[in-house]
Amino acid sequence: MPDFSAGIEAEMEYCLDNGTLSVRVSPLGGELQSVKKDGKEYLWQGDPAYWDGKAPNLFPYIARLTKETCTVHGKAYRMPIHGFLPSTELTAEVQEKECQEDGRAVRLVLRLDADEKTLACYPFAFILRIIYELKGDTLQVTYEVENGGEEEMYFGIGGHPGFQVPLEDGLSFEDYFLEFEPEKDGAKNGVMETPVRVGFSAACFLNGEDQPYPLQDGRRIPLRHDLFDDDAIVLTGTPKCVALRSEKGSRGVRVRFPQMPYIGFWHAVKKPAPYVCIEPWSSLPSRQDVVEELSEQPGLVHLKGKGVYRNTWSIQLF
Repeated sequence: MPDFSAGIEAEMEYCLDNGTLSVRVSPLGGELQSVKKDGKEYLWQGDPAYWDGKAPNLFPYIARLTKETCTVHGKAYRMPIHGFLPSTELTAEVQEKECQEDGRAVRLVLRLDADEKTLACYPFAFILRIIYELKGDTLQVTYEVENGGEEEMYFGIGGHPGFQVPLEDGLSFEDYFLEFEPEKDGAKNGVMETPVRVGFSAACFLNGEDQPYPLQDGRRIPLRHDLFDDDAIVLTGTPKCVALRSEKGSRGVRVRFPQMPYIGFWHAVKKPAPYVCIEPWSSLPSRQDVVEELSEQPGLVHLKGKGVYRNTWSIQLF
């Protein structure tokens, strides 16, 4: 498997600021390093005692492949968890300013082109762009995948941002909850349909044992550290907006994911980790003990030759 991290030094970051939000982005994986509102840090800052990541972007596969291996038209390829993007350096294609007087950048486009390393584990000639744009109190994230070849390509894509919990002094992790917010007419009598929890094996592969996942008051998941003792909670059939907040405080985060069929919640397993990840996913990991053929795996994005795929989600701070 190619070593995508070899020779990369995290020596520079890109900065965006619109007077309300300030954001820092690493060229390594296009990963967010800081998301602040009015000077307050909301993004988890990484700690190897729990998890040293902050907000990886996931491509061209989400979560685990059985034996770290997939096939494409019968030929085997090896790829790490969440694909190669988190350990691959991107370049800045665009960095736009809101106004020339103060020099504040409000839009950043990072680009990754397929090369010898990516082709060794993923045989498609793609161009990937990650577009960050500040709009008031909201950071908008767009994934754009361009298929540069003639044949159809298959992939998964998603986000994995972690947020600090608690967000305010004097509050605890257990004071917070995740609350789904239906769009207008998205719930009957104010109560949503019960979402489905995707069934995972102990090794975090699909086991086919999906189950209803009832929500408190039809919309909430109260946070407790033991929620994640069996790893991530991945749901489908939810509204496309979820908020992290507490009734005892005023600060929170709202994630909208209108084009993503899955949303995951996670923190380090069996630890009192002071953060929670809110992860919009386009697809799911391998089935237990199955080396997946990407052209046949259900749920992956299929992009025709010379086609372009776009998917936009957002993080709002309040």
